[in-house]
Amino acid sequence: MKVILSTLNAKYIHTSLAIRCLKAYSEKDFDIELTEYTIKDPVMNIVSDLFQRKPSVIGFSCYIWNIEETIKVIDIVKKVMPEVTIILGGPEVSYDTTYWMERLHNVDFIIMGEGEETLNHLLKEIEGDQKYHLVFGTAYRKNDEVIINPPRPKVELSDLPSPHRFAEDVPHLGKRVVYFETSRGCPFNCQFCLSSIEVGVRYFDIERTKSDILYLIENGAKLIKFVDRTFNIKRDYALEMFQFLIENHQGCVFQFEITADIMRPEVLEYLSENAPPGVFRFEIGVQSTNDPTNELVKRRQNFSKLSRTVNMIKKSGKIDQHLDLIAGLPLEDYDTFRKTFNDVFALEPEELQLGFLKMLRGTGMRIDAHKYNYTYMDQAPYEILGNDVMPFSDIVRLKRLEDVLEKYWNAHRMDHTLNYLMKHEFSSPFDFFQEFGDYWEAQGWQKIGHQLEDLFTRLTAFLENRQTPRMEIISGLMKFDYFLGHKYKPRKIWWDFVQDKSEWSSQLKQVVETQGDFTGGLAELGLGERELQKHAMIEVLPFNLEELIDGDASETSLKENASRTTLVVLYQQTEDGRPQYFTRTV
Repeated sequence: MKVILSTLNAKYIHTSLAIRCLKAYSEKDFDIELTEYTIKDPVMNIVSDLFQRKPSVIGFSCYIWNIEETIKVIDIVKKVMPEVTIILGGPEVSYDTTYWMERLHNVDFIIMGEGEETLNHLLKEIEGDQKYHLVFGTAYRKNDEVIINPPRPKVELSDLPSPHRFAEDVPHLGKRVVYFETSRGCPFNCQFCLSSIEVGVRYFDIERTKSDILYLIENGAKLIKFVDRTFNIKRDYALEMFQFLIENHQGCVFQFEITADIMRPEVLEYLSENAPPGVFRFEIGVQSTNDPTNELVKRRQNFSKLSRTVNMIKKSGKIDQHLDLIAGLPLEDYDTFRKTFNDVFALEPEELQLGFLKMLRGTGMRIDAHKYNYTYMDQAPYEILGNDVMPFSDIVRLKRLEDVLEKYWNAHRMDHTLNYLMKHEFSSPFDFFQEFGDYWEAQGWQKIGHQLEDLFTRLTAFLENRQTPRMEIISGLMKFDYFLGHKYKPRKIWWDFVQDKSEWSSQLKQVVETQGDFTGGLAELGLGERELQKHAMIEVLPFNLEELIDGDASETSLKENASRTTLVVLYQQTEDGRPQYFTRTV
């Protein structure tokens, strides 16, 4: 009996940990093959590939991002291979299972919850006596009746073999994201999250965990994402793992979900002193800073302690932080969400992710949706359309904000410009992104693509349309950001500029003659006019750039606009390929 375990990933670079766990447990008993696709793959291509593999059983791992595409695949598979047994599993079908069995007549079985032992038992019954009533943790059909068996007890994690030792994965480790779990479960009870349903946290053996990670690193893994819901829940465990990863990273990058307000000071101090820059990334779910909202959704959070952690990590300059917000939680209207956004943006995260509440099957929020007059999508991802304090019109506005937030802040294409705008020209970061997002949609730009240069011209158009003062300073900062955003000397610029050869030659000569006056050590490089011609961009800015970057520029100095800065940006002069800049202010 040939068994295929499959899933549709969101992107090609993603990998499925779930189907690897299932294969590792059952490959000793069955001929199991893994096949991964993406939600963008044509359905017929997926079905054709499965057909050629001639399976007896196909199991699909289902999530909110792939369930509808998976259903399309299943329906065609059953038409061309009616004899194939179809099994579904995963978080999307582990709840409201009767609904799925009644809706999806081409599905033979659904596995609820952890699948390693259940799938193994089910496959043995399919091949053997077919006593499906004995397979706890499954749903099946008996004539026209849907049978839901009792749940299966949690598996002993020490009984599970490693899902990371498949030889066929090794050639791809460096090209794809490796997902890794050191624990299962969550200690918290957040009502919008599926993890809250499983009580308690269980850990895999730490020595096996270390061995698997070292195997992955030594075989070329470049990015390992830990799927633990709270990696730092146990101080000693987290500290030991951080130390192990620091000593053995070999250039691999590790991403964790952490709960920032419970991060112990000694762990923070250790990371600040010892973490190699760029090796760790922390994802921190803030979701809301509105206390009544957090209390209602059972999310205990100390924002002052969270802020302390984020600021301490940021001060070290070694770990990138990704902070998450959820719009549409109960009791959080447009104005209180504005405060939440500004509270979190003030922490200056490298990335701020704005998500919208999803009514996941099995969660307390979905069960209590009627209490807050929620409307939401009938099909996955079940995103909200409004509630009693946040109507659809507010959701739409926040979607516009999210669009420009992603394109501008999270992409880090013009950090200096945005920081200036939000400090000097707009009431708050929220107001900047919202006003820009509204203008963006009014121009119809959400319907068309964009090049890098378009982002600069569109921001300029927005700022000029609202008659933003001090545009000469803003334009100068945008030029600075544009130069820094290139690994190689840019071949074109986005602003109107005309300079003849004699002016350019005079400018080069002046830089060479005064290079000892430039900050950053330009003179130490000893570059002549020819090298500057080849590797440098030169621009004269009508303000003191260093003062503005350091945050020392006062409103008075900005208004007087007395200084000028000659900016020199050099390319391809460092090992990491990053541009260097030098300034001379007069």
